[in-house]
Amino acid sequence: MNHLDVRASRLMQWCGCALLAAALCAPAAAQAPAAGKSDALYMYRGADRDARLVERAKQEGSVVVYTSLATRESTPLAQAFEKKYGIKVELWRTTSDKVVQRAVTEGQARRYSVDVLETNGPEMEMLAREKLLAEFYSPHLADLPPNAVAPSRLWVTDRLNFFVVAFNTAKIKREDIPAHYEGFLDPKWKGQIGIEATDSEWMATVIKKLGQERGMTLFERLSAMRPDIRKSHILLTEMVGAGEVPVALTVYNSEVESLKRRGGPIDWVAVEPVIGRPQGIGVARNAPHPNAALLFADFVLSSEGQELFSAMGRVPSSLKVKSTLNRFAYTMIDPATVLDENEKWEALWDKLFLKK
Repeated sequence: MNHLDVRASRLMQWCGCALLAAALCAPAAAQAPAAGKSDALYMYRGADRDARLVERAKQEGSVVVYTSLATRESTPLAQAFEKKYGIKVELWRTTSDKVVQRAVTEGQARRYSVDVLETNGPEMEMLAREKLLAEFYSPHLADLPPNAVAPSRLWVTDRLNFFVVAFNTAKIKREDIPAHYEGFLDPKWKGQIGIEATDSEWMATVIKKLGQERGMTLFERLSAMRPDIRKSHILLTEMVGAGEVPVALTVYNSEVESLKRRGGPIDWVAVEPVIGRPQGIGVARNAPHPNAALLFADFVLSSEGQELFSAMGRVPSSLKVKSTLNRFAYTMIDPATVLDENEKWEALWDKLFLKK
């Protein structure tokens, strides 16, 4: 769920060390098809596609989903799918790093249990590079923005997270929130702002958006403000709601909306430059239930699934679903860049905010 979790080299080393234990602990799975056996199924576009897919998915009877989507949202999503199709969803919800760890470990052991993977964009890119995902066709891809399909075509953005500024409404007035992050360099904000401890990808994207000189100046001066550093976007959001951190510069607007809807004294502002982070879905290359896997992906990307995301306070990727959570200009994080330039930005982030 955080940037420390997407350090490719460390995660791959972790997976290797955990290989034997995870393989022994993993639940028994159906014999996986040979690599590529489901490719034709995943890419089928015949007129009978939908009817055939539903019939065969029902014959399989279940679908196994690994996700980092919060339980309060992943469970209703699974229940809606079960109600519509009568197909059991075996949901395993954990943090994004553990989704990758388990999938890679099982793949190395050739013990395939998972059908669908749904987590952060950088982690989905890692799974794609590990050759654990397969390209798939869905009629609902036409409803997504062009950049929703990863360049590898092995995963698709199904929802979005936006880094926004959250504030405690009992302590801070909306009109006092600056329009740009540079506004928080005013000395009056010292001692009032917090940031999440692992957001180097946010910093990297902001610097690239503003240009090297202006971007570096912003973060060097922000570092000098000595912001309150907290690990976990959810925790930071809750601390804003509790008033312990009056203003947080890097929280997800969907998390703020969730707390706000529960009556918390919290709100958010899309401060420029707004950075978005893709969350993705993919079907496992060696899915034991390939028809159910594709049907579940179809459901999540459909207007029905996307409307459900929106109703739960998440930002849908579909252009057909209206949301109040994406009505602003934004720049998307590039998951491939997160992985390829990880060491550079991680080192800068640690220097500026963690090594104090």
